[in-house]
Amino acid sequence: MSDLHRACLSLGSNIEAERNLPKAIELLREVGKVVAVSSVWESKSVGFDGPNFLNACVLFLTPLQPVELKEKIIRPIEAKLGRIRGEEKNAPRPIDIDILLFDNHPLNTEFWDYAFVIVPLAELIPDFVHPVSGEKLFRVAGQVSVWIKKRVLA
Repeated sequence: MSDLHRACLSLGSNIEAERNLPKAIELLREVGKVVAVSSVWESKSVGFDGPNFLNACVLFLTPLQPVELKEKIIRPIEAKLGRIRGEEKNAPRPIDIDILLFDNHPLNTEFWDYAFVIVPLAELIPDFVHPVSGEKLFRVAGQVSVWIKKRVLA
């Protein structure tokens, strides 16, 4: 594979999360190069009253562009793990995979407000500059880490 792109992915699950989060990472390894995986972090559900989420970030190498990555890798993995998209985008789900960065460019700054994104991502790229605050991620993570707790999966 030449011309690989570096994608930072955010993974979250609040339905059978202890099974689905590792399974999603395993499925990513089958279709691309997983360079690094953060610790798993537990956080409250945002935007919907549901079970707590388990979250992690993955550094992933792929020859695909963002739209292709979403259509050819992310959506099929989500579907394989039982993700059904409904009207309520924050409803409980077995897996949610979002592209945070693509070749060091943020794709959607709305994600960058949440501890469940910042804390695991800061483990992987602590010196990356937060696209909204302008601070290094490790500093931002230190400010928001009170809202999230580290988990060890069995």
